[in-house]
Formats: sequence, C-alpha cells, structure tokens
Amino acid sequence: MEIFWFIITSVILAVFFILDGYDFGTGIIHLFLAKKEKDKEVIAKAAGLYWDANEVWLVVAGGMLFMAFPTYYASVFSGFYLPLIIILWLMIFRAIGLELRSQFNYQMWKDMWDTSFGVSSLLLAFFFGVGLGNIVRGVNLGGVENGVSLYEGHYFFLPLWNSSFSPLTEHPGVLDWFTVIIGFISVITLAIHGANWVIFKTNSSINQKLKKIVFRLTLVLIVLTIFSLLIWGKINKSAFVNFKQNIVLLIFPIIFLTGLFGLLYVNKFKKEIYGLLFSTLLILGGITTTLASLFPNILPSTNNINEPLTIYNTGTNAYAYSTALVWGIIGIVLMIVYLIIQYKLTKGKIDNRDYGH
Repeated sequence: MEIFWFIITSVILAVFFILDGYDFGTGIIHLFLAKKEKDKEVIAKAAGLYWDANEVWLVVAGGMLFMAFPTYYASVFSGFYLPLIIILWLMIFRAIGLELRSQFNYQMWKDMWDTSFGVSSLLLAFFFGVGLGNIVRGVNLGGVENGVSLYEGHYFFLPLWNSSFSPLTEHPGVLDWFTVIIGFISVITLAIHGANWVIFKTNSSINQKLKKIVFRLTLVLIVLTIFSLLIWGKINKSAFVNFKQNIVLLIFPIIFLTGLFGLLYVNKFKKEIYGLLFSTLLILGGITTTLASLFPNILPSTNNINEPLTIYNTGTNAYAYSTALVWGIIGIVLMIVYLIIQYKLTKGKIDNRDYGH
C-alpha cells in the first residue's frame, strides 16, 4: 500500500506543477515581457481563469501526505516552516494581484497588482525549485551535532541559510548554492511552460517573440541541467544507483529528455499545443526522475546517525489506507470532472472572455 499511495501522491504533485506551473510561468512572462495594456490584460486572464482550480491539486497533495505518510508530513511541515510560510504569502499576493488588477481603471493601481502577480509568480517558481533541491540534497535529520541527535530522528529545522552557503555542511540551510541552482532551473522551466501556455491560449502580440524566447531558455536549461546533474552526483553519491539497478526507471529521464529536446523545435511547430505538450513532458519527466532516483527514500539524511525518511518508516496503518482509498477515489474523480468541465467551458483562445471586471 505504501508504494501505491507514493505513486498516487507523486502523480497529484506532478499534476499540480503542470497545471499551476503554467500559472507561475504566465506570471513570469507577464512581469518581464508584457508591455502593452492589452497584452497585460490578456496574459493575466490566461492565468486568472484557472489559478484557483489548479491550486486545489496542491491542497489534495498535502491531504494525501497527511493521510498516507503522516510522519513525513509532520517532519517536512515543521522543518521547512520558514519557506512554507513564504510560499503561503506569495500565493496570497499572486491571487489578489490577479483578482484586484481590474477592479479600478487607474494605471498606478493596475501596475501595483501586476507587480504583485509577476514577482509572486517568479518567487513561487524559485522557492518550489529550492524545496525540491532540499529534498534531493537531504537535511540534518535529528539535528545531529558532534555525533549526537538533539531531538527525534525524524525531525529537523532549517534556517533560511547558513554562513557557509554550502550544501555540504553539517547544518545546511534552505538556501545554498546547490538549492539556488535548482531554484533557477525551476524558474526557467516554468517560464518556458508559461510561455507555451500564453501562446496556446491567447492571441497576444508577443506570441512570436515568446517562441524565440522559449528556444533560448531551452538552451540555457540544457546547460543548467547538465551542470546540476554533475554536482548532484557529488553531493549524493547514490543519486543514480536506482537507474543502474532497474533500467525500467530510465523511462522517466527519457520523458524529460523528450520534452527538453522537443522544445528546441518550438519555432517549427504548426500547432501551438505541441509546445505546451513538450513543456508538460519536461516537467513530468523532471519530477518523476527525481522521485525515482530517491525511492524508497522521500527525505535523505545528511548524517549517519539517523536513517532517511522512507515510504515505509513514515507510512500509516492498513485501516487508514483502506478507508482513504474509497474517499480518495471519490475526491479525485470529482476533481477530474471539474477540470474537464472547466477546460470545456474555456476551450480555445480566451482573449475575449470576461475576467476580473
């Protein structure tokens, strides 16, 4: 049952980053590239019509973790308390930026909430990437100091950064040079995804420019991906062991590479949806590759005193799993039905649809 719920939770997290990921990316595009008021309004609409439904998948993922892996949930939500609070406030400012920009027809008012939407989207993409970097790197479980655990082995707490800014210290912070690199990769990835979403859903005047930007960002992403893999192998010696032991898992990096190299041909696509499909594969492949490399661990330990958190030592009991199966199926079916209805109602370009007025 642990493996089943690990797969379900992973799928839901992937769906969140694919769906809300294009909202984050749209905000980044809005912040840096939308200059005309008409483009600002249309691009904001491309996120505004969908953000609230897309964020529900994050709530579901949190509920799944609480139900299936309660020890992991308690550990992560206390250890990453500071960045999670930052993410919460960023989500609030992104939402109100979208909802309030069109309430009054004053330029200063619009500019203020446009900035709120764009900056919050950029920082959300960055901090979610940083969070992934922390999970990949591992944390000092138990707060080990001089070979002694200061508290229980499944708990930890991280400052935002430490004086060395290094991922190799005994007490790493949330931000170090490794997690910051993963944060930048996340920003670029979601900017690409958001650009493809804007191209697919709008007739913005910058759509042709966005295709060129997607191509250039993909080249940057290739370089950063290679660099991050090299340093990941230095930080975590067992990073690629699972792929060597089970070649079936190579399907996940293949999905990632398909999306990555497919985006190099974005200027040649005749159908706009192809770019979005390839950026979706990029995100899906990146998340699944990361989880497959860690399995069965879900939070490595940077010390040798306390064992890593796994799907087995953080899971709940059989009764909870069986009960959750029924309600989980009902909830997921309802969400899928809602998603289908929403996308049918907003089918095609959304330039002329009302939002925020």
